[in-house]
Amino acid sequence: MPVSAKTALKLREAMARLLAGEPLHTDGALTKENLAREAQVSHATVHRADDILAEWNAKVARPVLRTPGEVARDETISALRKQLREARAEVTQLNGKLDALATVTANLYHENLALKKRASDRRLAPLPSPTARTYSSPNRSSVPESRSVTPDSRA
Repeated sequence: MPVSAKTALKLREAMARLLAGEPLHTDGALTKENLAREAQVSHATVHRADDILAEWNAKVARPVLRTPGEVARDETISALRKQLREARAEVTQLNGKLDALATVTANLYHENLALKKRASDRRLAPLPSPTARTYSSPNRSSVPESRSVTPDSRA
């Protein structure tokens, strides 16, 4: 089943752009898939256009070798994609650690609040000063008397 004249024209213009190395909608690789994309038609439409497909096969009979510049570009792109994958994996790992630390921090904060509330609810008696000591007098036998002795008055 042949294609319409309008579609045939689109395919021929797309073929001319690809063969000239001036693509508008693709990366410029000489493939049937790119021919369809460049013409903005479906892949099935390219295969229905027998005469245009025969022209394509005649002009692109052998696989196109990439130039050294294209090879270098593709290797650079591959290396950059690898770096990007590694960086994204690291970001994902660090985000996981950050989430875990945020959870721990939030738990500690709430635990601290609960402990402060519990401590404020208790009524604590003040402890005596560590410098004041109470001794009973060994010389007086009738009534045991307590006196405070400070470190300065002990001599």
